[in-house]
Amino acid sequence: MPDLSGQLRTIEKWETDEGVPFPIGATWVDHLKAYNFSLFSKYATGVTLLCYTKVDRDVPVYEYRFDPHKNKTGRIWHCWIPAEEMNGATLYAYRVEGPHEPSAGHRFDDKKILLDPLAKEVWFPPEFDRSAAIGPGANDGKAPLGVLPKRQKGGFEWRDNVRPRHTSDAIVYELHVKGFTARKNSGVTPAKRGTFAALIEKIPYLQELGVTIVELMPVHQFDPREGNYWGYMTLNFFAPHAGYATGSPMEEFREMVRAFHKAGIEVWLDVVYNHTCEGDARGPTYSYRGIDNHCFYLLEQDRSRYVNDAGCGNVLRVAHPTVRIMIIESLRYWARMMRVDGFRFDLASIFTRNNDGSVNVTDPALVIEIGWFAYMNDIALTAEAWDIASYQLGRTFPGMMWRQWNGKFRDDVRQFVKSDAGMVGALMRRLYGSDDLFPDAVIDASRPVQSVNFITAHDGFCLYDLVSYNQKHNKANGNNNTDGADNNLSWNCGHEGDRNVPAEVMELRRRQVKNFFTILMLANGTPMFCAGDEFMNTQKGNNNPYNQDNETTWLDWSLLDKNRDMFRFFKLMIAFRKAHPSISRSRFWRDDVSWYGPNGGVDLGHGSRTLAYCLRGASQGDGDIYVMINAFWEDVDFTVQEGKPGEWSQAVDTAMASPDDICETGNGKRLHARSVKVKARSIVVLERQQSKEMSD
Repeated sequence: MPDLSGQLRTIEKWETDEGVPFPIGATWVDHLKAYNFSLFSKYATGVTLLCYTKVDRDVPVYEYRFDPHKNKTGRIWHCWIPAEEMNGATLYAYRVEGPHEPSAGHRFDDKKILLDPLAKEVWFPPEFDRSAAIGPGANDGKAPLGVLPKRQKGGFEWRDNVRPRHTSDAIVYELHVKGFTARKNSGVTPAKRGTFAALIEKIPYLQELGVTIVELMPVHQFDPREGNYWGYMTLNFFAPHAGYATGSPMEEFREMVRAFHKAGIEVWLDVVYNHTCEGDARGPTYSYRGIDNHCFYLLEQDRSRYVNDAGCGNVLRVAHPTVRIMIIESLRYWARMMRVDGFRFDLASIFTRNNDGSVNVTDPALVIEIGWFAYMNDIALTAEAWDIASYQLGRTFPGMMWRQWNGKFRDDVRQFVKSDAGMVGALMRRLYGSDDLFPDAVIDASRPVQSVNFITAHDGFCLYDLVSYNQKHNKANGNNNTDGADNNLSWNCGHEGDRNVPAEVMELRRRQVKNFFTILMLANGTPMFCAGDEFMNTQKGNNNPYNQDNETTWLDWSLLDKNRDMFRFFKLMIAFRKAHPSISRSRFWRDDVSWYGPNGGVDLGHGSRTLAYCLRGASQGDGDIYVMINAFWEDVDFTVQEGKPGEWSQAVDTAMASPDDICETGNGKRLHARSVKVKARSIVVLERQQSKEMSD
């Protein structure tokens, strides 16, 4: 019988009569033309397998009631069914019997049809109804069903697929599969808008921009009736979301990965293993709750209520062995069968919860197991190292080689760029690689590359809105503007919103966008930015559009033509970073960097808003760069503190209009004086490449 890697194991004679507990889920055994079904439930008193066709989706065409004396090992129910006995079934589900005692943590309902947690594809009947899954009673004909696996002859053709790997040239680009191409002006084939297939058509655009890693917001099958457009309400951790495909979700996803790899672009998935779409006690019973509520979820001490540290109604009980197996098997499936290159874990600090809900940052089993899995499969890991009840950013999070979203980078850079006082020291630390969070100390050594630096992400203002709104504008979400963060550290540059914007305000906004991106590209660590920031896409001030499946969140590609100069700046700034591997290193800059002020030593005073530094690149086989940053609202004269007149050329000046704001690396205008006027709220970057003759 094959495991999830496709390897065969010996099948004993008794197994073809009784089935086996592993692998959990439904497994097709090709040479014996049979299925093995396996389902974990510690507290179930009875299990029935239900098999359907799409035509007969209300009434099973085949049923098998498990005999616990024959079809059970430990807490796992299992059976072996030859395909010829299943009357042409293509879909399957379970009914699970057991106590309905919420005060003891049990919520069994033998009338509910339940989806296999390990189904590799999910099918929704036309009559699918979320409300039918809420409360007691039957949901026949209205429940999501698993698709029976059947290995096609030859399998998927990966051809000469080779996984790309990016280090100092890593540029992470976060995007939503649907929102990226859903608009009519996205330029993709109309029938493919909002799908995996449409992303393939956008690969030339991403290559031109310079992206090396795409991080896809959740693509696991989520509840299509829950209203969470972002996809953070997962129904199943194995199946690709059916709404993102024009045909077979599995095949279309693989075709997308194959195309990205051919283009030299890694594919990372944003995954949500901290909670499910079943929510709290008022939510639907699709799968986990009805199969074994007590084992799958972390419960409060009275057992009737769910721990809600994820803020979505429930929390998976990640310390339980079965839940950990499910998560690891899901990761293995996506890494081996779908060939993704990395995972970003939503609210990853949930992984440090013990069975009693307490926090364990010393040796949490799931974090250790994921780390070992990643090492064995050459997979990149990134944590969002916080949740509602626990903030573990930096070395507090126990993942040894995990990257982490650096929320401190976001906040400190936002404050500095909008001219808050006392932020020079913080900016230095973030540029340096956040050594306060990721120190390469003797004990618990980290690396600056583990810091995923970002200024914007799906959660919060997009970059244009960050410089256009002082307040969130979330009324369209239906929560009376109470959802979303209130403290955005944003500044509207003197005019709220996008109506009747004065020309000088718009010019300043464009400069601030360039300032943010310049700092992001100059910082040690792994940079990430949001799709659409490169052409100033807007969400009209909505900083939490999780339920806006409309033109609020669908990228407006007409802005690319309108702001082609901004796209050019982003593209060349990315190229600048790639051309200078001395910026992103496995270790900190240390003796290769010197910090300055406008005319001498760096000023760390509360009123200071200027910083300069020289990063020498010889140790990395690179040239030198000199950076002058002015967050004052007035021009400041800087004196270049290193080198001789004529050695430096100007690569970037964010105060200038395109094309003078940035030039191709190595083609800047030679400077013949030490003094440089850095305009108000702007950044100037110089290059010194002594090994190459620079033109005037």
